[in-house]
Amino acid sequence: MDVSEKLILWYLEQKRDLPWRKTKDPYKIWLSEIILQQTRVEQGLDYYHKFVNTYPTIGLLAAADEEEILKNWQGLGYYSRARNLHTTAKYIHSKLKGKFPNRYEEIIKLKGVGPYTAAAIASFAFMEAKAVVDGNVYRFLSRLFDIETPINSADGIKIFQAIANDLLDKKKPDLFNQSIMEIGALICTPKNPKCLLCPIQSKCLAFEKGTITKRPVKIKKLKQTIRKIDYVVVENEDEIVMRKREAKDIWQGLYDFASIEGKDSANPESLHDLIKSTFPKTEVDSISSGPVKEYTHLLSHRKIEARFWKAEVSGVLEEKGAYKVVAKKEIKKYAVPRLIHRYLEETGLV
Repeated sequence: MDVSEKLILWYLEQKRDLPWRKTKDPYKIWLSEIILQQTRVEQGLDYYHKFVNTYPTIGLLAAADEEEILKNWQGLGYYSRARNLHTTAKYIHSKLKGKFPNRYEEIIKLKGVGPYTAAAIASFAFMEAKAVVDGNVYRFLSRLFDIETPINSADGIKIFQAIANDLLDKKKPDLFNQSIMEIGALICTPKNPKCLLCPIQSKCLAFEKGTITKRPVKIKKLKQTIRKIDYVVVENEDEIVMRKREAKDIWQGLYDFASIEGKDSANPESLHDLIKSTFPKTEVDSISSGPVKEYTHLLSHRKIEARFWKAEVSGVLEEKGAYKVVAKKEIKKYAVPRLIHRYLEETGLV
């Protein structure tokens, strides 16, 4: 019995009961794959149900307002996934008459879809013989064949894809792809892998050579850059000023607050000047003498050091440009990044 057969038999006995494995609907499979990019299954499951129930068809997703989609996505992070999801839904609905592409070569052209996602959709929904290679597969194959080539190098990407293509069961590509990812998720884990429960332990070269903990090899990532943000939360008794992030930057389309960025620390005077220059008809009654909250927030290649200052105001609160005056009782309707939601939670605003 070869590796492919053993993996599929193990999978049929040990697989997790997940809803996207019970359908051939490419829309639902695509939705699950986008949600699970950079997201653990345990976290993504609730979001999958939310999106399937809220937008049961690609037409309803296409017709939805982007802010509503971002709000439903809130907490998952990597918000470009949600924007790409919406863009692609609109494209399929309007340009392809609502019909999801059924070949890898067409699926990979969709915005937000890369080689792994295209292979997953093509094999799961349409039984196309395309091998998937995700993080679990890289780890599993690097150990099975004791490969020293870094998985995030150009050579590594080619090598691992070629191996996956060679192992792929052409008659059962859906089951094989699910099985090789599942064994990486449940058995061949990053730490403390369950080698004694592995159905192909006898074929694993890294187990034989004692190099399990050294595989996979990865090129070290670039050093994180630090971004300092001083937020000023402008509010009166019933309202608060939110700012929609519209530039091509982090959190595009989400809401935060007026801010000063840079290495030099903000102070009450500079924040007062910011408020008056932005909202000239507003009277600043008080600004906190120091930050009321401070957080460190990690993104993929950035570390954000954020400080929050509170400003009590009176007079006219104006909506200007990206700034929106929001009733405090309505804040929960707006999509905000996790950093802002944490502040809102800890100050009792949501």
